[in-house]
Amino acid sequence: MARADDSVIEAADRLLKSFKRPATLLVAVSGGSDSLGLLLSLAELCATGDYPGIRLRACTVDHDLRAGSAEEAQGVAQICARLGVAHATRRWSGPKPQAGLQAAARASRYALLVDAAGETGADAILSAHTLDDQRETVAMRAARSKEGIGLSGMADAVLLEGAVWLLRPFLGIGRAEIRSFLQEHEQGWIDDPSNSNPKFERVRVRSGDDPRLSATEPGRRFSLAVRGADFLRDHVQATHETFTLSPNGVRAALGDPAAWRALLLLAATAGGRPHIIEARAAGRLRAFLASDTLSRLTAGRVVFDRRRDGLHLYRECRDVPVLAVPAASVALWDGRYRLANRTDRAIVVTASREGAEQGLHGPALRAASAAPSLIFEDGARVPDGAVRLERVIAPYTHFLPRFDLPLAQTLAALCGRLPFPAPPNE
Repeated sequence: MARADDSVIEAADRLLKSFKRPATLLVAVSGGSDSLGLLLSLAELCATGDYPGIRLRACTVDHDLRAGSAEEAQGVAQICARLGVAHATRRWSGPKPQAGLQAAARASRYALLVDAAGETGADAILSAHTLDDQRETVAMRAARSKEGIGLSGMADAVLLEGAVWLLRPFLGIGRAEIRSFLQEHEQGWIDDPSNSNPKFERVRVRSGDDPRLSATEPGRRFSLAVRGADFLRDHVQATHETFTLSPNGVRAALGDPAAWRALLLLAATAGGRPHIIEARAAGRLRAFLASDTLSRLTAGRVVFDRRRDGLHLYRECRDVPVLAVPAASVALWDGRYRLANRTDRAIVVTASREGAEQGLHGPALRAASAAPSLIFEDGARVPDGAVRLERVIAPYTHFLPRFDLPLAQTLAALCGRLPFPAPPNE
């Protein structure tokens, strides 16, 4: 067994001890040094019998991007068999994009891991991102961020697809330490050639420590989220399809970066967009609000309707999609609603445009025009209760970092939906 003071073993031990109830953990194992270090350290500890409530499973995602990837996955399966850890392989099949390949591969990998976690009943997915990965992430985000928010780096836990938490127990460990651990165990690893390909941004930023790494302190981003959540609770009300920000709330948003970020995330939720509006549009919005003009501005599919009683945010009734939802299926509409069709017939979802019939006026009338309307393909109305309709928090549909959880929970409450699940080791 490795030395008790080994940083790799210590990190694995902290993770296992953080679970206060039995749990099944799905380890994402590529065959590279980081993921093999995570697998071996966890398996070594679990073999001692000191963690009786923990069950390990492993999954390899074969991205099918180079010759021999299937054989590499099989090699990981053999290592897992030797360790007594059940293993599964998921393959990213189909054509691959020419642009944005790494981002697409990452999205596919997470989707396949979530699917595997569901099939195995895993309580969490474990990923072996390291301190080296964290430095690279900070450097890349720093290049894109003018306000510094992006310097938060990777979270130690991320909720994927609103369904399962991915935990990163090795974020404080360098790759060299993990490889030393593997060498002590006489375990080799696979070097992915894409990790040295300069056409990828992450490879280009691997030029040493970034002095801004101190900004990755999780408490900083968590503090921003807490302040943003307080701002939303104190100043925002939700009615029908409208979010209304009080006049004092407008002033608070202009004066506090945390409140401003919360307002932009609220707008992204109202517009059904996964990202906040780009910097130029955000600048126009700030100038509009600072002018105290009673008028309307549209950005990011959202109408910002400034009136004497405050600022009203709602989805503009433009380019709202028409979506057919097959019988007994689930679909996402306009980035704002998840629909579960409980009928045996296809349902068509469109913008309502019926606000006047509901006796609404002003912002509420305009907002209602973009509300979902459900009909069968023959035009007949869908009866109440035949469809389960849930609001979606678009910025956090696929990824919710742990340090943004307070803000996400407040947005969920404003939208009248169930809260997001907490990490299983809290």
